Amino acid sequence: MVGRLIDGRYQVRSRIARGGMATVYLATDLRLERRVALKIMHDHLAEDSQFKERFIQEARSAARLAHPNVVNVFDQGQDSDMAYLVMEYLPGINLRDLLQEHGKLTTEQTLDVLEAVLSGLSAAHKAGIVHRDLKPENVLLADDGRIKIGDFGLARAVSNNTATGAALLGTIAYLSPELVTRGIADARSDIYAVGIIMYEMLTGEQPYKGEQPMQIAYQHANDTVPTPSSKNSKVPAELDELVLWATAREPDERPRDARVMLDQLLQTQALLQTSSATGATGVQRTMVLPTAMGAPTTVLAPGSEGETVVLRPAARHRTGPIIPDGSPTAALSERSQKRRARGWWLFGLILVLAGVAGGTGWYFGMGPGSQITVPDVTSLSIEAATDALTEEGFVVSETRETTTDPFIEPDLVAGTSPEVGDVIAKGGEVTLVISTGPAQLEVPQLAGLTEEAAIAAIEENFTVSEDAPIRQFDGEVPKGQVLAALNSAGENLAAGATYSEQRPIRLVVSSGGLPSVRNLTLDAAVEALAAVNLSAVAGSEVYNDEVDKGNVIGVDSERNGEGAGRVFREGDTNVRLTMSRGPELVDVPNIVGLTWSEAKPILVDAGFQLDYNVGADLAPGLIVVRSTDPAGGTEVEKGSTVGVGFL
Repeated sequence: MVGRLIDGRYQVRSRIARGGMATVYLATDLRLERRVALKIMHDHLAEDSQFKERFIQEARSAARLAHPNVVNVFDQGQDSDMAYLVMEYLPGINLRDLLQEHGKLTTEQTLDVLEAVLSGLSAAHKAGIVHRDLKPENVLLADDGRIKIGDFGLARAVSNNTATGAALLGTIAYLSPELVTRGIADARSDIYAVGIIMYEMLTGEQPYKGEQPMQIAYQHANDTVPTPSSKNSKVPAELDELVLWATAREPDERPRDARVMLDQLLQTQALLQTSSATGATGVQRTMVLPTAMGAPTTVLAPGSEGETVVLRPAARHRTGPIIPDGSPTAALSERSQKRRARGWWLFGLILVLAGVAGGTGWYFGMGPGSQITVPDVTSLSIEAATDALTEEGFVVSETRETTTDPFIEPDLVAGTSPEVGDVIAKGGEVTLVISTGPAQLEVPQLAGLTEEAAIAAIEENFTVSEDAPIRQFDGEVPKGQVLAALNSAGENLAAGATYSEQRPIRLVVSSGGLPSVRNLTLDAAVEALAAVNLSAVAGSEVYNDEVDKGNVIGVDSERNGEGAGRVFREGDTNVRLTMSRGPELVDVPNIVGLTWSEAKPILVDAGFQLDYNVGADLAPGLIVVRSTDPAGGTEVEKGSTVGVGFL
């Protein structure tokens, strides 16, 4: 696959990774001159319509997302039997690589990664998309510090709430209980996976282990995820609470989507930063974590030393609300009446910080300061591209730029400025670049070059046809030298002719002369031609004084037989061979009784050589033939000698 040109546009450079559904390659987009990640479905899956549809769904799902924390999808298509997906190339590692190298992450590193993951995931949930396969392998860490979610291959619309059937998809270690037991997934299933990833980042291991996948699946369905601090004492209680909230067995007891959990994460970051700044070590502050329905998940009560403690109900997972009168206001009121003045001041500070963090998050995430990615509108009409960009929040410039493009029809969009994939401020101006069609360029002199030199000349402005060069036999041109060049319709391209840029050119290359088969037996001649990829059969038979009867005189084109003047190419079948009958046989004329003047022309015209007394030529009209040797009527080879006797 390396070195291959996919769909006439993407030049494969190297392999990056191989997964269960596809192999990912580093490629160059020749049209836009940029590096991309090219994901090609495995051959054995391309024949499965269900897998193929899932692969295409990945492109459609991801292409709907325009967010700095989601891998951009640029293109999707099919080349022959290969389904492919073109994505943003992010040089770097994934979260799995980072965990394998460092074991576990610090609290600060964990929060940084989670903020990026939840930001990208919240955009997906807002668009009605469930990832369904979140795991460390799908969290990409670029060399420049960007963190992005990739591989929406198992995504489904949230509204569909689709069951997967008997075969559960995704990685078992991150599947939510409802996916394991009922095959049902929604946005809260992604939240469960985020909780498991968070646990793994804080502890360096997954919460459930087993020798068989079903053992792990059973634990997900029936057990409660332990707190990370039980494995790593450095984990703050606030992060324990987040993990327990995200991994509740009942979906209704988790955050309803990534936006809710992201808001709480930002508040947690502010709380931890404040705690660190004030030097508090002996008091663990408890967060009010909203459930999916908006109710808090903990009850606040005064402890024996004046600190806030968490009341856990007996025999119940630590995620459900225990509110005396069922309202968040009552719980907050109870806490406010019992806290010291210091608590009032700190609580107010936390609210201010949370408000600032939330406002900042809204401003840069969804408000006027948000950054959005320029989508791919290539091949669309000007009107359709304008509508698509306007809908995404861009302002389309009234001016236009033009460019030649070998693959996009004239008057359609060939690109944008800024380019596809660039991140700019919401409301930023985008200029459309309109195609004027392919540039018409002169075809270089190719005939007479070596095959390698011709390929190099073609690749300067055109592409080499994916069809193999035609190997044609020519006894006057050395083997390996180019005889001609053909366009995509198979017509001859003369040097200096105009041809569309990047269009394919197919070479006709000399295979040298045909091997000589003269005077060989039929079997020997067939074998000799098979060695140069020609399939031969016996053809017409003719008399020949030089080639033994039953042997081959040559191919028909060499002897002006059937197919005379035919051009032979490697791979030709039914090449006909001219066979020898040996010398031609004729009857000796009966000339006895004729005068020599009458008999001699008959023998000469029949092609015989004559043996006679030359004195007969002195009076040919008077001398009569008495006998011939061989006698008249005898069958002899044409051109044989006949003896003549006279009276």
